[in-house]
This record gives sequence, C-alpha cells and structure tokens, in this order.
Amino acid sequence: MTDLKEVARLAGVSRATAARTFASPEVVRPATREQVFAAARELGFRPNRLGRQLRLQTTNLIGVVVPNLLNPVFAEQFQAMEQAARLRGYNLLLATTDYDSERESVVVEELLRQRVDGLVLTVTDAESNRVLQSLASEDTPFVLAYHQPGNPDYSAVSVDNRAGMALATRYLLDAGHRRIGMVAGPALQSDRARLRYAGYCEAMAAHGQDSLPVIEMPAHTQADFAALEPYLSGPQAPSALVCSNDLLAISLIAELRRHGWSVPGQLSVIGFDGIALGTQMHPTLCTVVQPIATLASTVIEQLLAQIAGADPVSHCLPCHVRPGESTQPYEESLDDPLH
Repeated sequence: MTDLKEVARLAGVSRATAARTFASPEVVRPATREQVFAAARELGFRPNRLGRQLRLQTTNLIGVVVPNLLNPVFAEQFQAMEQAARLRGYNLLLATTDYDSERESVVVEELLRQRVDGLVLTVTDAESNRVLQSLASEDTPFVLAYHQPGNPDYSAVSVDNRAGMALATRYLLDAGHRRIGMVAGPALQSDRARLRYAGYCEAMAAHGQDSLPVIEMPAHTQADFAALEPYLSGPQAPSALVCSNDLLAISLIAELRRHGWSVPGQLSVIGFDGIALGTQMHPTLCTVVQPIATLASTVIEQLLAQIAGADPVSHCLPCHVRPGESTQPYEESLDDPLH
C-alpha cells in the first residue's frame, strides 16, 4: 500500500513537507503543493484523516444549518462561508430545515454525530429555541447567522433587522408614499420577519402614518396573488409594499404583473437582503442590502475564535438601501393605482 513516504520521494520533497501539504495546503508554496498532489494522484494515495482527527480530537468540520437553499441569500452565504472556511483549513457540512423547528433538532443532532467542531445556525426563532439552549448547556461552539438574540451567551452576526426595515419604509415615505403595507410569510414565524415588521411600524408611526397588519403569504419566499388581492382595492389600498425578503419581493412582482398590475406604475415594491438576482431582473429590485460576504466571513472568524476558547460575542453589520426600478415616487404613479 502506498504511504506518505513514497509520495514524498516521488515529489522530491521531505516527508514533513508532504504531510504539511495535506494538512495545511495553504501554507505550502503552490509549486511544491502541485508536485505533492501530482505524486499522490500518480500513486493513488489519499491521506487517512481519521488517525489525525482521533489524536487531535478535531475533525476540521463545521456544520451549517439554514432554512433552505431555494432562497439565494442562504446560497450566497454558504458559498462565501465555504471560501472563508477553506482558507482556514476547514470544510462545511450543510443541512436544511425548511423553517421547521422540529427538523432543526434532528439535523443538529445528525451534525453533532459527525463530530463537527462547531455550528453555524439560522433557525426559525432564536429567542425560544430548545436546540440553542441544549448547545449552550453542552458548551458546543455555535454562531447564529442573521439573528439578533437577546441572550448574551449566544454568538450572532447580523444586520439590525428592525433598523433596516425602518430604513426601507422611510425610503418610500420620502418618495411620497403614505399607504405602505408589509408582506411576509406565515404568521411571522421567523424572528427576523417580526423584527422587520416592528421596524416598519416604527417608521410609519414616526411619520404620523398608520401601519397595516401584515399581508400574510402562505410561504416565506413565495407570493400568492389570491392572498394579496383583497388588499388592493378601496381607499386604504397601498401604493407601496415592503417585503420581508428579496425572494418574496421578486415572487410578488411576478404575481402582480401576471395579473395585470404595473410595478412600479401602480405599486412600488421593496425587498430585504440584497441578493444578486435582484439586479438581474426587470424591473431591478429596490432592496435593503445585507453585506452577505462580510457576514459569512465574520461568522466563520467568530466560530473559529470560539472553538479556540474565546467567549461568545455578537456583531451587528451596517445595511443600506439599494435603489432599483421596482419603486418610484408616489406623484409619478398616479395612473389611478386604486381599482
């Protein structure tokens, strides 16, 4: 059976250099790294990581739990985290929950059985979550992505969801809109959606306007015209809508246009996330931009610091409104938006 010594001899390097190439390839010169990898391929050699993991009591694996990958914000986050983790010698294991709190418990347990060194979690509700309470009591390192937990023992990286949606609402108010509604998923199950609704309400109140009850969609990222239609007529019909996430906003625009509504001619629509897809559609999506790549790298840095023994800390990152063609000033949209 081929061993590391034979690989080193064929590559023309020391055994120590060959071992370092497999353990920490980023610290080896590219030319040397390629020599070692080429020799390994020629000899059919793959290092056995199990022995090293048993000696060091580490797997260099990070478990990542997100609601789904249908929402591009989580796909963009995962890709940026994978790049950041790889630079530090770690690999990621991914699991999805589809916003199901029971499944959160199952997938976290499955990842712990894989002996991950730590976890990155986006859960349905970080404020009352049995999984997080269990992890904290077991001293399992974890970092929450996109959450703003009240518990100081939880490490989290997010934007200020409340302030971000207030920013979006003020953007529409400054554009002359007064009847503004908010569209979100079922029963505001997501703690992020609840904070964003609070931000919408605060901005409306500060401007002397009445906030409206949430226009509830059957899914977090999928709009349904039948659920929206009752709100589109009468004297209180909105001239603009803020959405709890970008994919919901994109779906909403498609539903409106499919049923003969002009966006932004009759309704302005603004999202929340800043996913790249929003810049590639027509009309381009106006949205609150979360710095997804910065959030992802900060999450990895904070998790690795905890794995090394640091205390949990939280980071709140800045966000901003990215203008787009899906909104326009109210005075320019008076082709009688009220049916």
